[in-house]
Amino acid sequence: MENGRIFRILVVEDEPGIAFALENDLQAEGYATTLAADGLEALERARSEIFDLILLDVMLPHKDGFEVCRELRSGGSTTPIIILTAKTQEAEKILGLDVGADDYVTKPFSPRELRARIRALLRRSANEPPSEVLRFGSCELDMTRFELRRDGQRLETTHTELKLLAAFVRSRGRVLTRESLLEEVWGTGVFVTDRVVDNHVVALRKKIEEDPTAPRYLISIRSVGYRFDG
Repeated sequence: MENGRIFRILVVEDEPGIAFALENDLQAEGYATTLAADGLEALERARSEIFDLILLDVMLPHKDGFEVCRELRSGGSTTPIIILTAKTQEAEKILGLDVGADDYVTKPFSPRELRARIRALLRRSANEPPSEVLRFGSCELDMTRFELRRDGQRLETTHTELKLLAAFVRSRGRVLTRESLLEEVWGTGVFVTDRVVDNHVVALRKKIEEDPTAPRYLISIRSVGYRFDG
């Protein structure tokens, strides 16, 4: 509860013991919780009810957490999502962020850490400015719908690509280091390498540049990072 408001959290977890433990812990903190035990139920509830945050397990019956997250984001949902995963590989964490998760917690996790991440994400969500449409060339980056359009046609992009592109466009003409981009887009608690930024820039160039080998917008600054011109 904050300033008299009770936040609603959708807990998506198929293990009854973990689900009820999460529910009890969150309710003790003053949150209102709703449980969903599989991916299909999670989608139905997230689309028909209003939640302030979603805790989403990866290993679920019917649809896994990655697919649930991807479908929610492609449908325009901007509800903050924390993925709960037993997987520790960097690739799995990156996939979760790419499909639209805002954060992840690896099992087994500390209830205190999870509560802290929930509070931080709710604060960040409450303080975010209204979304906008960012334009350059024939492209539109619609941060309300989380869409990238070129010549009016929607392009297939990941959530992380959109966040990265928004960071570039909002800082037109400024050189951004890989380190600053990692912190802004992936967050301070996510341990990924600089190469991840490079890979996402390559993917973005294929979508927004007339000639990705001779970019007009996403310019490499040797040994430093990138600059967005446009």
